[in-house]
Amino acid sequence: MSTLTDVQIITKDGKPEYAVLPYKDYLRLIGQKEVTVPHEVVEYVLKNDCNLVKAWRLHFKLTQKEVAEKAGITQSALSQIEKSENVRSATVEKIAAAMGILPEQLLD
Repeated sequence: MSTLTDVQIITKDGKPEYAVLPYKDYLRLIGQKEVTVPHEVVEYVLKNDCNLVKAWRLHFKLTQKEVAEKAGITQSALSQIEKSENVRSATVEKIAAAMGILPEQLLD
């Protein structure tokens, strides 16, 4: 693990009380990745009134068939998911893995 260099120590009665560190360092320490969505994906969602599953798929220039096969679901199931607002968490995980992204990146 790399050394933290941008940490602020706050003391109380001369003793360290709190350590303030950049958010990215905090996420790294707790083992989480920061969840981001590219501008192009967000723009596609807004301009085409679709959900994140479809926007990510199109961003990666993948067909429904390609994503469905990698996710272990049918193409027709993926088509329904792309039209739905509610997707089961297990299915979200499969689709995210198929596209190489975090499940959180598929959630509004």
